[in-house]
Amino acid sequence: MASKTEIPLMGSVKYEEGLDFRKLLNDSLTIFFKDALRIALTNPSQAYHFFRTLKWQKKATRVRDSWQSEGVHVPPILIFSITNRCNLECKGCYHWALRPTIQSELDIDKMRSIVAEARELGVSFIMIAGGEPLVRIEILDIIKDFPEITFLVFTNGLLIDEKLAKKLKRNRNFVPVISLEGSAEDTDRRRGKGVYNRIQRAAGILKKNGIFWSVSLTVTRFNLDQIMDENFVNNLVSLGCKLFFFVEYTPVSEGTESWLLTDGQRTNLIEHRNTFRSQYPALFVAIPGDEEEIGGCLSAGKGFVHINAQGDVEPCPFAPYSDTSLNDVTLKEALKSDFLKKIRDNHQHLHETEGGCALWVEREWVKSLLHKK
Repeated sequence: MASKTEIPLMGSVKYEEGLDFRKLLNDSLTIFFKDALRIALTNPSQAYHFFRTLKWQKKATRVRDSWQSEGVHVPPILIFSITNRCNLECKGCYHWALRPTIQSELDIDKMRSIVAEARELGVSFIMIAGGEPLVRIEILDIIKDFPEITFLVFTNGLLIDEKLAKKLKRNRNFVPVISLEGSAEDTDRRRGKGVYNRIQRAAGILKKNGIFWSVSLTVTRFNLDQIMDENFVNNLVSLGCKLFFFVEYTPVSEGTESWLLTDGQRTNLIEHRNTFRSQYPALFVAIPGDEEEIGGCLSAGKGFVHINAQGDVEPCPFAPYSDTSLNDVTLKEALKSDFLKKIRDNHQHLHETEGGCALWVEREWVKSLLHKK
C-alpha cells in the first residue's frame, strides 16, 4: 500500500447559499494547483512548472474579473474537442453516439488562434479531447507555445511511445489523461482486445520519463467495486499516476441505462474519493460529485464551455447544441451567447438528476432554449 500522505486542502472548499460562486471556483482551482505542486515535489522540473502555474492562475483570475466587469463571463476552463477521429470504437462511446459523422475540422492555424485568445481572456485550463486527440499530433506545437495554460489531454494512450514521451518532458503543461475502465477484462471488453496491456506499457513509458500523468475512469454500476479497490488504485499510483478522474457514465447510447450508478454506489464513490485523498500522493476528482460540492453543473460558461472539432461553442460535450461558431465570431463574442446565458440563468434545472451529465438528462429543455426568444 502507498504511504499515507495528507492532502488537507482538497475538498475543503464547499458551496453554501449566498457565497460568491466565481470566487469559490477560483479558490478551488488555486487549491488544485497547490496540491499538484505538493504532489510533484519529487520531480523538480514538474514542481517548478506548477509553482509558475500558481502565479499564472492568480493573474488569470484578475484577467477574468476584469472581463466580467465589462459584461463578458469567461470560464476558467475550456473543453476543446480537436478531432472526431479515433483509432478505437469503444462500446457506449458518447462521442460517436452524439456525433456519428466526421465533418471538416478546424485547421491548425485556427486552433492556435483560439488558444491564443483563450490565454488573453484568462483561461487557466484547456481540456483537449476528441475522438483521439493525439491523431492530431500538431497540437503539441500549440501546447508548447502556451506554457501559462495547463492542457489536460484525454487520450486512449495507444499512441504514447518513447518519442512522444521525450517531447512531453519539454512540455510540462501537457498532462496526459489516459482512459481506463478498470481491470484488463473490463477495459478490453469496452475498448478492444489487448488495449489494457498497451495502456500499461504507455504508463510505464510515462513513469520512466518522469511525466506527470493522469487517468480517467468511467465508472458504471458494474465496475465500481473494481475501480474503488485499493490494489487497483495502488497499482496506478505505483505506475506514476498523479491525478484520478472518476467520471460517472452518462447513458447516451440506447440500452446502456443500466450502467448508471445507484444512489448507494454514488455515495460509496464519494466516500472512497475522500479516503483516497488522504491515503495516496495523488489528486482525486469525482465528476459530477466535485461539481455538486461547489454549486452544481459547471457547463455553459459557468465553469467551462465546450468547443467541438468544427468550432461550434457548446454548453458541454454531452450537449451538442450551439448558436455560435468560432468560424464566424471571436471566442470573446461567443462567450456572450444568449443560449449559454439562458442556461446559466436557469441553473436550477441542472441540480437534480440520476447521475451522469445533467445537461444530457435535461437535453430537451436545453434544445428548447435555442429557439426561445
